[in-house]
Amino acid sequence: MKIEPYIALRFLRARQKNKFVSLVAVFAVGGIMIGVAALIVSLSVMNGFETEVRSRIIGTTSHINVHSLRADYIQDWESLVERLRKRSDVVAAAPFVYTKTPIGHKNQFDGMVLRGILPAVNREMGNIESTLVEGSWLPDEPDTSGLPKIVLGLYIADGLGATPGDTVLIYGLNNKPGARMTPKIFLFEVEGIFESGMFDFDATLAYTNMQSAQRILGIGDGVTGIELKIKNFYEADRIADRIENDLGFPYYALSWVEMNKNLFSWMTLEKWGLFILLTLIIAVAAFNIASTLIMVVMEKTTQIGILRAMGATASRIRRIFFLQGLTVGITGTALGFIVGFALAFVQNRWHIVSLPADVYSISALPVEMHLLDFLAIGAISVLLTVLSSIYPAWRASREAPIDAIRR
Repeated sequence: MKIEPYIALRFLRARQKNKFVSLVAVFAVGGIMIGVAALIVSLSVMNGFETEVRSRIIGTTSHINVHSLRADYIQDWESLVERLRKRSDVVAAAPFVYTKTPIGHKNQFDGMVLRGILPAVNREMGNIESTLVEGSWLPDEPDTSGLPKIVLGLYIADGLGATPGDTVLIYGLNNKPGARMTPKIFLFEVEGIFESGMFDFDATLAYTNMQSAQRILGIGDGVTGIELKIKNFYEADRIADRIENDLGFPYYALSWVEMNKNLFSWMTLEKWGLFILLTLIIAVAAFNIASTLIMVVMEKTTQIGILRAMGATASRIRRIFFLQGLTVGITGTALGFIVGFALAFVQNRWHIVSLPADVYSISALPVEMHLLDFLAIGAISVLLTVLSSIYPAWRASREAPIDAIRR
């Protein structure tokens, strides 16, 4: 049986007349525990928000969009859709028309992104109709006897003061042969209002039947692109590259990650910044460990000298103090794991911390724990602990036996 672990634990327990060293050790353990718990909870909350944002984006947009470089619109889209649907990695494919256009209602005007879809086909892409908060969704076939229908984002509708049943003006261009590029007004009836939970979508996006959008742009049967739903949206980048290579020029494919690159880059940067800042708490606790071990060296100088005189090598003395620091670090890390996991689990299970649903569209703080985060936090915590033990261990091993016993 190796004696180093036993001596390391004995050195951490102060004698009856001097409890200060043990108290400092307790504070060091507490500091690491708080830092680790704070990191676990913070990163779990960031993971939860990232998942919420991702699910709302994917619920509103497609996994992959296919466009053409040769022209603004794809005319032979039927054959392209059938070709894409036959792919083993594609679940569904649907054409769409996409344009930016002004919209007006009474004396209010705004700009919006109009997305023309085939409602019956688009249901295969996802459940966008579930975001409807008022009125009805688009009819599968446009009603030629009345005004074409449009579904507005919540904040567009609020800004215009429009409700289901109201008539809105949409401005297009007169693209008839020989006519000048003059504005042309189209009348639409508000069929419904949706709320996706993403402000950028709810404040700019509107849906209409694809035929109505084609009529506004004057592009005949052309479409802006083909949207795809794949089996695993986490592989969207790789599958988009594969589709682009298979289709060849003039087609190119954009994944949902690339279309929202700025948002997810910002979230990743924020997560790393939070990780670095909260790691400083663990670093401060590691300095406390170094202070504790230095005080142990000063207090146990005579015992160290006796051990050296009995034949303990310098490496064994260093190992004793390394084990001391490691014990404090692992104890604090383990307690931090328990506290952080408990807090995250309680929030995820019982939603203790609530959020205003009208602002965030979710009623509670989202939490999602990842094993990789636990492993990274544990590794950083133990590494800082080991680094903080280097100098005290080296200092203890430098004690000369005779000089140490005389003190």
